[in-house]
Amino acid sequence: MALAGTNAVEAGSRGPAARAQVQFNRDVRPILTENCFACHGPDPGTRKAGMRLDQADGLFGPRKKGGRAVVKGDLKSSLLYHRITTDDEDDIMPPPKSHKVLTAQQKDIIRRWIEQGAPWEAHWSFIAPVRPPLPAVKNAAWVRNPIDAFVLAKLEERGLTPAPEADRRELIRRLSFDLTGLPPSEEDVEAFVEDPSSDAYEKVVDRMLASPAYGENRARYWLDAARYADTHGLHFDNYVEVWPYRD
Repeated sequence: MALAGTNAVEAGSRGPAARAQVQFNRDVRPILTENCFACHGPDPGTRKAGMRLDQADGLFGPRKKGGRAVVKGDLKSSLLYHRITTDDEDDIMPPPKSHKVLTAQQKDIIRRWIEQGAPWEAHWSFIAPVRPPLPAVKNAAWVRNPIDAFVLAKLEERGLTPAPEADRRELIRRLSFDLTGLPPSEEDVEAFVEDPSSDAYEKVVDRMLASPAYGENRARYWLDAARYADTHGLHFDNYVEVWPYRD
């Protein structure tokens, strides 16, 4: 969306909130990671009941005590689903002492995943990326590049329409704050507004990416998170005088 705005205007209902097809890495793994892996994950020192849910063998293989955590397509035989939906405080997972509680939506995701055959995926870092096909859109004339097609498909799915295209003064201001963290100079604004070339936008982007301010802006986020705090944070959490450097 070279010159397009980034806001969207409500044009109807938001459409269905839930996705019909559950994906393990996108929908299920985050639930298990947050609520289950502390006791049923990769660390053998904290693993309980000999159950490991971060690998396919642990999810679908037979257990020494009998049964399987997940039986594809079979809720009644899936121990995982039974343990997250039971009312028995001795059996329910996560256990009350963990202070973690699955929401109704999270339980529904796991239910639908099992009913759909429980398709499993290795961790995303082990999956070679595959370029997906472009989604069909109604307003094809709005699309200028492949990313636009995905953005517009989601907008149309929710009954939204793209915001009007930003004018050049607004666009360079957005761009400058995004890339450099600073407002554009008056001279830069006027030069962009008066530039009749077809690649005027691309030239402004290239110039900002080549500026020291771009590197400083990118580094600032990392420094704020990892180094410019008043505790060590990364390795220890004791107090440290960093504010003079930050300021």
